[in-house]
Amino acid sequence: MSPGWGRPSWGWPAYSRDLPPSEAGDHVPHKLFRMQQAEYSEHAPARPVLLAIAGDSAAGKTTITRGLVEALGADRCTAVCVDDYHRYDRAERRGLPFTPLHPECNYIQVMEQHLQLLARGQPILKPVYDHHTGEFTRPVLVEPRQFVIIEGLLPLHTKLARACFDATVYLDPPEEIRRDWKVRRDTAERGYTADQVLAELERRELESAAFIQPQRAFADIVIRFAPIPGRVVPEGTPLSAELLLRPTIRHPDLDGVVPEDVRENGARPAIHLKLARDADGRPVDALHVHGDAARADSEMVEKAIWSRLGTDYEPPACLGRTREGQRTESLAITQLLLVYHLLDAAR
Repeated sequence: MSPGWGRPSWGWPAYSRDLPPSEAGDHVPHKLFRMQQAEYSEHAPARPVLLAIAGDSAAGKTTITRGLVEALGADRCTAVCVDDYHRYDRAERRGLPFTPLHPECNYIQVMEQHLQLLARGQPILKPVYDHHTGEFTRPVLVEPRQFVIIEGLLPLHTKLARACFDATVYLDPPEEIRRDWKVRRDTAERGYTADQVLAELERRELESAAFIQPQRAFADIVIRFAPIPGRVVPEGTPLSAELLLRPTIRHPDLDGVVPEDVRENGARPAIHLKLARDADGRPVDALHVHGDAARADSEMVEKAIWSRLGTDYEPPACLGRTREGQRTESLAITQLLLVYHLLDAAR
């Protein structure tokens, strides 16, 4: 048998059998490289802009996401809820020692894989968890559009997941407000009694502190809807918003757009920018939008922020709608700022 038997000489390089292992490895393309080469030889998918919105249950994630999708257009925006990656349905969870807030109750690695695919412009076959029935339904094919908004309990839980996003948000309402929102939502939409919701909140408390709240440290923007301490407003006034604008991403230049904290006469404008202290003591810009801000003031700020994008059309008119269909200026400016970041990242 000749030395070359079984290895036809068709012009291919003599790889590992004729070369030392180190040299052979230098000549053989790595499998991951070959995979990427094969993928992009056929088509190079456009990479979408990914925004994460993290927070505890009933913190307002879906309300904000819904407004962003409407503002950008469903033909340009894909929304994904990572709570669909629960490992167990509602009936199975009754006998478990942990709740959906615990990473062990979720397919975190599958979520990471899907986030990476979406960030590369690739489709995914996403699981679907029905919150109304507490059961899983048929998976759905999700194809990323220009913008992808990822919302849920644990989108910022791991380093790999966080690396997929262009901008990240954490919703941080006061606990008493979030509890009230959760009771109202779960009794009206998910078939629970108020006592059941309150009992589940107590059960989740430690896991929230261990797994949900630490994500706040990784957010570019921290949003808090709450009343202003010491400020007396008429009953029914919408909640005010405080947005911590951390210097981890480029925010719109608000100089000359939003007034400083206190005017010369000592009055505080309904929409203002101030220097605050973050949870770790570092200084951070904080944008405040009072719940009783006038529509005219809000629209003036919205147009000024929008102008920073250099567009020739008006800001979306649909911003600021609550679950009840009412408009609040604090929510409108919050959503506008997030739309700004999505559009700015796409430029």
